[in-house]
Amino acid sequence: MTSNRAASLWPDPSDRPVTTTGEVPQAYRPEHYGIPENAASGAGTDRRDHKAESGHTRDLRFPEAPAPLPVPIVDNHTHMDTQDGRVRIGLTDILDTAADLGVRGVIQVGCDVESARWAVEAAEADDRVLAAVALHPNETPALAEAGELEDALQVITALAAHDRVRAIGEAGLDYFRTRKTRRHHQHDAFREHIRLAKSVGKALQIHDRDAHQDIVRILQDEGAPERTVFHCFSGDAELARICNDNGWYMSFSGTVTFKNSTDLQEALRVARPELIMVETDAPFLTPHPYRGRPNAPYMVVQTARWIAEHRQIPLEQFCTQVDATVRSVYGDH
Repeated sequence: MTSNRAASLWPDPSDRPVTTTGEVPQAYRPEHYGIPENAASGAGTDRRDHKAESGHTRDLRFPEAPAPLPVPIVDNHTHMDTQDGRVRIGLTDILDTAADLGVRGVIQVGCDVESARWAVEAAEADDRVLAAVALHPNETPALAEAGELEDALQVITALAAHDRVRAIGEAGLDYFRTRKTRRHHQHDAFREHIRLAKSVGKALQIHDRDAHQDIVRILQDEGAPERTVFHCFSGDAELARICNDNGWYMSFSGTVTFKNSTDLQEALRVARPELIMVETDAPFLTPHPYRGRPNAPYMVVQTARWIAEHRQIPLEQFCTQVDATVRSVYGDH
């Protein structure tokens, strides 16, 4: 994985890249950057080890462009500063390619001090970007144990005041990678993020992994912000009903398209339409049938189309509703 958090260092080709339905967008092709098809450059060839211990490989080609959406929407959660695949895509090319396919903007999400600052810089650089800033729950135990959590939260608080920052996130709980003895640090930091979102009057984007019950409990203890969003919604129908009852938003990523995501698909069917948003969480969670390949904001189109079909509503109607929801949560770009 390639990461670069300085937008000015991302080269944008001088010619406007072409985006054609059914083909990998030009800006995402190695040959567009003069990288030979089979050259071992940067991330290597078109396949590389996914898990060294298992010997698995993964396809590094970006997915083919879906057909454009009839009504433009926003990618509710993405990480443009973290890139995957064989090429590093410039900020303008990322946004232009997405726009060609009906994605009018993105919410760029910071997960630590460095990426939060980058999110604000990107939002200042291009008006199609809005920022969310926070400390990811997997970051907070180490920061707390090093005595650095308070200082890091002060930086996030300062950034939260910026006009281009429209959400505090992603913040929450992650029990997948954190031992029980360290989870109290996540709880404390989550409460601080909730308080910050309310104090600045901005939305809260929640990271919830294997922690549904405690997420709901803490939200109820603290009093959830008026606009609370479950990023990459991972719950079942029961959690969806709780969100419905509380007016909490559910943002679905490519995981909802996976064949084994039956509980998540049931939650999607239960969710109130005005509470649904769509995201990529790029470069992760690429939707079916491209699971495992690099993800990018333009692929929110694939997930949006799948959700509309699954809920059996016209795509134009779905996109219109999603765009209205995004505007109500984050305001206009």
